[in-house]
Amino acid sequence: MKNIAVFTSGGDAPGMNAAVRAVVRTGIYHKKNVFGIYYGYEGMIDGKVEKLNKKDVANIIHRGGTILKTSRSDRFRTPEGRAKAYKVLQKHKIEGIVAIGGDGTFTGASVFSEEYNIPFIGIPGTIDNDIYGTDYTIGFDTAINTAIEAIDKIRDTADSHNRLFFIEVMGRHAGDIALHTSIGSGASFTFLPETDTTVEDLIKYLENAKKRQKLFNLVIVAEGNKSGNAMKIRKKLKKINEKYDSRVMIIGHIQRGGSPSTHDRVLASRFGFAAVNALIEGKSNIAVGLINGQIVDTSFNDAVTKTKGIDLEMINMAEIISL
Repeated sequence: MKNIAVFTSGGDAPGMNAAVRAVVRTGIYHKKNVFGIYYGYEGMIDGKVEKLNKKDVANIIHRGGTILKTSRSDRFRTPEGRAKAYKVLQKHKIEGIVAIGGDGTFTGASVFSEEYNIPFIGIPGTIDNDIYGTDYTIGFDTAINTAIEAIDKIRDTADSHNRLFFIEVMGRHAGDIALHTSIGSGASFTFLPETDTTVEDLIKYLENAKKRQKLFNLVIVAEGNKSGNAMKIRKKLKKINEKYDSRVMIIGHIQRGGSPSTHDRVLASRFGFAAVNALIEGKSNIAVGLINGQIVDTSFNDAVTKTKGIDLEMINMAEIISL
C-alpha cells in the first residue's frame, strides 16, 4: 500500500483537523503518499483530491472545523455515485482510506468497501458522542465545555432575576451532551432522550425546590428528548401553571465550533495515528475507538447498528446532587 487518503464527512466537530494532521504525518512517516479528499463523499465523486504534505497540515491542530471541508452526499447513496467515486480513487491509485465522521460516514464506507474492495478505517468524529465502540468521540469534550461556558453566563442572569431557564443543547437522539452539561453546570433538572421525563415531573421538582427556597433553576433540554424541544416544554409548563417566569436559550451550532480542547486534540491525534497503522496492518471496515484508555477496533457493522447507551449511574448521580 503506497497511496492512502483521508476525508471528513457529516457534521463538523472540533478536533477533526488534529485527526487529519495525525493521519498525514503518520502516513508520511511510513513512506506513504497521503491524499486529502475535500468535501467528503461529494468531493470523492467530483474528483476533489489533492496530495498532502507535512506543510499542508502545519498549524491546524488548534483550529475548529475541518480544512478538508465536509458535506452530506445523497449521490453517494446511489450505485452510480459510488461508481464515479471509485473511478476517482483509481485515477489517483488510492489503496486505503481513513474516514472521519459519524454513523452515516461509516455506513457509506462499509457499503463502498464491500462493493469495491477498498479498505476503510473509520475515526469517530461527532460532538454527539453516540458511536458504539468508543467512550468518547472527537468533538464531544469541546462541545460540552462550550455549552457550560455559555450556561455559566446564563446562571448569572437567572440568579439576578430569580428565573427559570430552559437551555437546549445538541446531541440528536443521544443525551450525552445534555447529561454532562447538566452535571458540569450544576443544573437543576434535565430532559434526556433516554428517559421518560415529563413536564409534570419538572413541576414536582420545582414545587419541592420552592419549599427549599431555591429561587432560580436551570433546566437542560436535550434536543431529541421525548417531551419536545425547549420552547415546547416551556409552553406546556405555562399552559399547566402560568406562575413560573421562564426564558429559553438554545445554544445551537456554537457547540460545533471553536478551538478544540486539549482532550479532543490528543484523542484525535491518537485516532489518526491508530487509523493509519490499522491500514498498514491490513485491517478494513473497522472504526478505531478508545475504551478504558486503550485504543480498540470495532467493526463498522457494530459501530452503526449497536446502541452505545448512556451511563445510568451518572443519571442517578445527576438527580441526587441536583436536589
